[in-house]
Amino acid sequence: MRKAILSIAILGILFSANVAAQTDTSGREKVYRATHTKLTELKHTKLKVNFDYQKEQMNGEEWLTASPYFYATNELILDAKAMLIHEVGLDNNGKRSTLPYEYKNDILKIKLDKTYQKNQDYTIYIKYTSRPNEVKQQGSVAINDAKGLYFINAQGTEPDMPTQIWTQGETESSSAWFPTIDKPNQKTTQEIYMTVPDKYVTLSNGILKESQKESNGLRTDHWVMDKRHSTYLFFMGVGEYAIVKDKWKNIPVDYYIEKEYEPYAKQIYGNTPEMIDFFSKKMNYDFPWAKYAQISGRNYVSGAMENTTATLHGSDILQKPGQLIDENKWEDTIAHELFHHWFGDLVTAESWSNLTVNESFANYSEYLWNEHKYGKDQADYHLMSDVNLYIHNPTDFKKNLVRFNYESREDVFDLVTYQKGGGILNMLRNYLGDDAFFAGMNDYLKTNEYQNAEAHQLRLSFEKVSGKDLNWFFNQWYFGSGNPKINYSSTFEPVKKQVAVTINQTQDQLFEFPLAIDVYDNGKPKRYNVWVNAEAKNTFNFDVSKTPELININADGVLLADITDTKTPEQNLLQFTNSKEFKSRYTALTGIKDQTGKSPAITKLLATALKDPFFRVRIKALELIDLTNAEQMKTLGSEVEKIASNDPKTLTQAAAIAALAKTKDKKYIPIFEKGVNAVSNAVKANSLSALITTDPSRANTLVDKIDLNGASDELLALFLPVVVKNKVTSQMQYIAPLAAFYPFVKFQNPELGKTAEEGYNWIMSTDNLKAVESITKMLGYAKNQMTDNPQAKMMVIQMLKEGLNKKMELLKQNPQNAASINKQIDVLNKAIENFK
Repeated sequence: MRKAILSIAILGILFSANVAAQTDTSGREKVYRATHTKLTELKHTKLKVNFDYQKEQMNGEEWLTASPYFYATNELILDAKAMLIHEVGLDNNGKRSTLPYEYKNDILKIKLDKTYQKNQDYTIYIKYTSRPNEVKQQGSVAINDAKGLYFINAQGTEPDMPTQIWTQGETESSSAWFPTIDKPNQKTTQEIYMTVPDKYVTLSNGILKESQKESNGLRTDHWVMDKRHSTYLFFMGVGEYAIVKDKWKNIPVDYYIEKEYEPYAKQIYGNTPEMIDFFSKKMNYDFPWAKYAQISGRNYVSGAMENTTATLHGSDILQKPGQLIDENKWEDTIAHELFHHWFGDLVTAESWSNLTVNESFANYSEYLWNEHKYGKDQADYHLMSDVNLYIHNPTDFKKNLVRFNYESREDVFDLVTYQKGGGILNMLRNYLGDDAFFAGMNDYLKTNEYQNAEAHQLRLSFEKVSGKDLNWFFNQWYFGSGNPKINYSSTFEPVKKQVAVTINQTQDQLFEFPLAIDVYDNGKPKRYNVWVNAEAKNTFNFDVSKTPELININADGVLLADITDTKTPEQNLLQFTNSKEFKSRYTALTGIKDQTGKSPAITKLLATALKDPFFRVRIKALELIDLTNAEQMKTLGSEVEKIASNDPKTLTQAAAIAALAKTKDKKYIPIFEKGVNAVSNAVKANSLSALITTDPSRANTLVDKIDLNGASDELLALFLPVVVKNKVTSQMQYIAPLAAFYPFVKFQNPELGKTAEEGYNWIMSTDNLKAVESITKMLGYAKNQMTDNPQAKMMVIQMLKEGLNKKMELLKQNPQNAASINKQIDVLNKAIENFK
């Protein structure tokens, strides 16, 4: 699964020191989350289902073949959430006999006809009705709903919403649509007969074996998965999709896409065959399934999900040329979910405590794909961005990667399992070397294929291949928490011609690790690879001719650590111009952010960075440039102007346009006017903003030209002041999500927060149902992130009540619009109840 990353406003809730989460100080020991005990071994699951669109229910029949796992038993215990159970029986070659059962608290206990021994199979028949809207299980931060089966616009009453059905099994929600043992360490083959209106297409795991026309305009599709996989990976999708065909070797690769986006399917998904080929070769293990399909679902409850052979993506994957020319923002997710088909679907975590063997690898696959397709700088940038999310979230510092004491199983879908876990794998790869690292992955897959595994089995495979003992690594990174927090000092000894570099660890739990240190002697770096022991201080001596101009620790950027480091502009320039590794260049560049004065080194560093081959470095330089500074304008102005028109990357062009806009110089208007007509959303948006900044009188005529539907947080933040100040009603619903979090945005950015508050008050004083629904929907996503933060919940309730009062006032002033405004009042009242 790839988690949804919510807006910068929601991150304000998570990371703001001003809105502190409540913590348990009782000192109680948390429960140990053991792997589920297997009493029964599932063998095969056969389902026949049809859908009641009016009731939003599913009628199902199930034939479940199983046997005792080891100990003899006369009972079968299944998870079955909020169902109606109509019939339970033993099926013996088509002959059915009734069995006694008990169904309560979402558990179905079936008394078998006799005591069965290990490997003695039986088949149970169950007729049932799935009622997803009756499921009481709650969602979480990672997966914001847990009812398993979702009907989208089932009655067709929403004109702008397609009718769809899709399922979401992870973590334990498959049992909301079929009775099963809903644990990750249960694997079974499957077949599903889905009866749907003939106008819809279907998708499920495995291969479509047969499609049979029925009466009354219906059709039954028969999907078969002949290889074992975990029950949470079962999937059904139904809707009006175009199917765009592709392939890898003789494996079908299909893209199920809403018809409006069919022309762009290959731009969105088209790298999938190359990804399959790359991953297959990298791990020396070919894609293990009979087909690969991808589909998107409206109102999806997370980012994406790796259902075996049938990945489900949220609708944010649906992009048009204006977005795709800038960057396919979903490409990393496409790689992530595909990689799960080895790490997660082929070999599956035996428990949620061991989720790292699924998700950390899927996270790291994003690095591998970027490295292969776009180069190491892009991969390192992606990893740095990921790890920084973890580093800057202090609440995750005390969480083990393998975690047996979680409150909720969905708590492990976090920055530790994903982002930190990916960084840990990058360190392990660097320590072992590529050959041993990928051979260890191959051994792990082959040893545990179609089975379940845990972190210790991962360690054993890497040890088996490399011959190295890795307990030291796994004990501190997998079964421990935190990371090194480092500062350093140096002393030159003129007699010995040596510099002593002392590495200080300031965190409680000390780490040991390899560390790359660059020592600059006469302007040139020499790389030293040292071993830091688990001690508060480690001192290393290096030969030098004089006091080094610069010492750069973690010079290769591999170590996952929080490093305190201060350098002069001259040292940052020296580091930038002499470093091959991306992170050293980037940290040198960002190091000048708060440095003031007229140091020529700052301008020279920026000038050098503008010519860097990696576009993210050029963008960061453009963000740091201040062309209102006469020296920078003189040295850099013409280069920035050139980049604005000619850079091969549209995102870099957009950043250059933003840099020029800060001058408010009308001589750049022709560049901005040209950019307004660009295909690129980023260039167009920044050009519009630049024109409005340069000539505010044009705001009303320009702001309607940008499509803010699905816009990034950065773009919304850019246009929020323009939309609010000029009361551009057509854009109201799109800026609403940012306005929804104005109390929290204020903590991060007071100026933006004030504008967001003005936007919220404007929305609540206006008759606009879509804007109100946009606000409450985004707040609904954030609700689970406030579970342990009553202060944040109170702030949201107070905000909603203030909005409700404004709507009541609006109703008095506009009784002719009573129907519309009353709908908005209902939406706000429901949102308030939801937060209580």
